[in-house]
Amino acid sequence: MPTVLLEIPTYFETERLHLRCLQPGDGALYYAVGKRNRAHLARYESENMIMSLGSEQEAETVVRELQAEWVAQKCFVLAAFERATGDFVAQIYVGPVNWDLSEFEVGYFVDVDHEGKGYVTEAVRGTLRFLFEHLHAHRVCLRCDETNVRSRRVAERCGMVLEGHLRGNKRNPDGTITGTLCFGLLRSDLRPDL
Repeated sequence: MPTVLLEIPTYFETERLHLRCLQPGDGALYYAVGKRNRAHLARYESENMIMSLGSEQEAETVVRELQAEWVAQKCFVLAAFERATGDFVAQIYVGPVNWDLSEFEVGYFVDVDHEGKGYVTEAVRGTLRFLFEHLHAHRVCLRCDETNVRSRRVAERCGMVLEGHLRGNKRNPDGTITGTLCFGLLRSDLRPDL
């Protein structure tokens, strides 16, 4: 199916979360999230664009660029909010790897104030359903630092299979060198609990 014909929802819900694409007017929120999470994300998300936002205006520009990327189907960035409170709890990134194969990469981070509550696992499960149902994914992959135990556990809880371990392939902001774990999930791997 040509990707231009895909009806891609910009919003979906899970049991506790409301996930939606970033939209104009989210700049102040996005800047506050980035500022609040700088120390929390420094180890594993140092290259994430949210880490370098210098002002609400700059964040608003990034948010609008991300919305344009969504419309152009170049990447899909979802903000996850707790349904009960409306609090931002996580960001989920989806990047097309290969539209012909229908392969996507997933990435995420949790807000420092909401870590350890299962929100990222819930958001990733919802995103996987979104990918397999609406984008007709054949394969979804995820990469994380070998020392990021929480991220690894999210992948495992979502039924992803460890497919590889790239050893010593990246230098971290503190100068240490670590490797990358590569996970994958095929449509045929889907479990009913997703």
